Amino acid sequence: MKRAIISVSDKTGVADFAKALLAKGYEIISTGGTASLLAAEGVPTLEAEQVTGFPECLDGRVKTLHPKIHGGILAIRDNSEHMATLEKLDVGTIDLICVNLYPFKNTVAKPGHTLAEAVENIDIGGPSLIRAGSKNYKFVTVVTDAEDYNLVIENMDADGGVSVDTRFKLAAKAFQHTAAYDAYISQYLAKAAELEKFPNQLTLTFEKKQALRYGENGHQEAAYYTELSNDPACITSAECLSGKELSYNNIGDADGAIAAVKEFTEPCCVAVKHANPCAVAVGKDSAEAYAMAFAADPVSIFGGILAFNSAVNAECAADIIKTFIEIVIAPEYTAEALEILKTKKNMRVLLMPGVAAASVSQIEYKKVGGGLLAQDADNVMWDEVKTVTKTQPAPELTRDMEFAMKVCKHVKSNAIVIAKDGSTLGIGGGSVSRIWAAQAAIARAGDKVNGAVMASDAFFPFEDVVQECAKAGIAAIIQPGGSVNDTRSIEECDKNGIPMVFTGIRHFKH
Repeated sequence: MKRAIISVSDKTGVADFAKALLAKGYEIISTGGTASLLAAEGVPTLEAEQVTGFPECLDGRVKTLHPKIHGGILAIRDNSEHMATLEKLDVGTIDLICVNLYPFKNTVAKPGHTLAEAVENIDIGGPSLIRAGSKNYKFVTVVTDAEDYNLVIENMDADGGVSVDTRFKLAAKAFQHTAAYDAYISQYLAKAAELEKFPNQLTLTFEKKQALRYGENGHQEAAYYTELSNDPACITSAECLSGKELSYNNIGDADGAIAAVKEFTEPCCVAVKHANPCAVAVGKDSAEAYAMAFAADPVSIFGGILAFNSAVNAECAADIIKTFIEIVIAPEYTAEALEILKTKKNMRVLLMPGVAAASVSQIEYKKVGGGLLAQDADNVMWDEVKTVTKTQPAPELTRDMEFAMKVCKHVKSNAIVIAKDGSTLGIGGGSVSRIWAAQAAIARAGDKVNGAVMASDAFFPFEDVVQECAKAGIAAIIQPGGSVNDTRSIEECDKNGIPMVFTGIRHFKH
């Protein structure tokens, strides 16, 4: 008689699976809550201690860790010495393992959980069963996912056997399951123990949230994965209230919009196009902020993504639907606003209360060929803000410079932002030359440039950017400083009566 061990935390479909195994001639061994459930469903089972002859102990921590269990799993069936040993020790073979693990991930996702609760949800026996069965996949079937129950039953022959090809694929999937489980534990405990930020071995795990229709382009396959995080201020926490599923590019652009809008405490609208802010404005409410952002760049905002850090009201919603917008993200919508936005059937409307939260420190990763780059997130805006010119900026110019630098931080390098009265006027980003970025931003600002301020993500290598500012009528400049030619830029500002402020912190974004 074939035998199966069934011991699962996620009990979805397990009773029907057990009944199907019984019909194929399997004897069922089970433990704890799974055994109780199966008994209630009329499925006869053997408790693990009936197999081992050893009572469950230590509050259930030791149930299946026994030679009569693991010997029956690991024995190589076509090895005569192994089989003779089983017979001598009175150990029966075990042919199928159906196990999923203690809900560690769900436990640590609960607000207010304790370290003791997290540690208690570290499974020991389950991974041991899975790994043993998977190692011996030539003879043992391992099922860790309820979605595979039907696959296993459909692939069984009349005697309950499963093809070695199917067993191999299930074993590979099982090792993915235990590897992810261990990675979740490792990440959590490393953070709790305050281990070094960049360890010698970096183990990350992500869970597939959805398959995507395609990637950046139609010929590229893609999927969306999420990490273990309690951060309510990230795209994975958003709830879609209306519209189509998010695409690959939608998710990337939305992430950038969220990061930018979190820089501001006053009501703000950030419009993003192709991963770059194209217009940003602050106002008394969402409607005013959007109106100003739209006026800043009505061309680029078409087909873009909007992020708000305050409630979207009906006036704002009515303006939004006048143009084609891919996504709207906000912490709140009035009932009337939501009804208006839903009239655009394909526009994604995302609810994300955490978008109003302040940025938090985190590690950023970037995949490169053959490796991974890791760094602190850029959560520092400036070091020591100081005026380096003879002319001091007026208070209203200082406010605009601070606003412009907050935007500049989220624009691809080389980055230049021109702003006035709490709104961007022109943005030049992703240029290989700083002067070209400045010229592009000035050109986009058009006639409004006179009296505006300019922010740069990094220092000016020459005085040419200041000269362009003087010609355009820029009223003040904010930049990190740090060039060997700082003096030349300062002197050029003094020559033209332009106040310039250094921040001491650059904001490259590649």
